[in-house]
This record gives sequence, C-alpha cells and structure tokens, in this order.
Amino acid sequence: MKFTTVYLDENKIEIFNSILGRETIKVNGEIVSNKYSITGGEHLFTITENGTIANCKLRMGFGLNGVVFDLYKNKKPIVESPKNDFLKIFIALLIFGILIGLFVSYIFKF
Repeated sequence: MKFTTVYLDENKIEIFNSILGRETIKVNGEIVSNKYSITGGEHLFTITENGTIANCKLRMGFGLNGVVFDLYKNKKPIVESPKNDFLKIFIALLIFGILIGLFVSYIFKF
C-alpha cells in the first residue's frame, strides 16, 4: 500500500510499504529500490534535477506514531521524522514482561 508521496522539484518520490515488510521506492513511476525489512530499511537511489544527478537516501523505521521515514538529498535532510527509540523500548518492555512472568511463575510453584 502507498505510504506517502514526496514532490522534490520535478521528481515524484512514492514510498510503498506492505504488511509483509516489502518496501518499494518509485521515482516518477519507476522502481528505484525494493527491499524486505521488518524494522525498516535504508534505500539508496539517484534522481535527476535540471540535468544533474543527485544521490538520495531514504530510511524507514518505526516511531511512536507508526512508520516514519527520513529523506536526504546529497547528504542534506529533506524530510526528517522525530527521532525516538521505539524499537529499543518495545524490546526492553518485552524482556521485562517475560522476566516478571518467570519470576511470578517461580514464586507460585512453592
């Protein structure tokens, strides 16, 4: 499903993300990057602006509000999402929950 569209000068950058983890980046309707990732991936591609080639990097990931992305052109930020460590917090809470569960089950055995 289409996640978002970014218009950058004369280029149309479309970002697609499926529920199975497939990320697809299209520039002007042409696929320029395609990856599978559960936690988000990094896509490198080029665009043409006024006859010159620009290098782009797009990073996808998860934030507190869902899927987030950062877009850079020639190492300069175009779109930056709020930074947070949602994945680290989620894993820490998961491990903490498992430890609490093991502790409670150990206590009630005696």
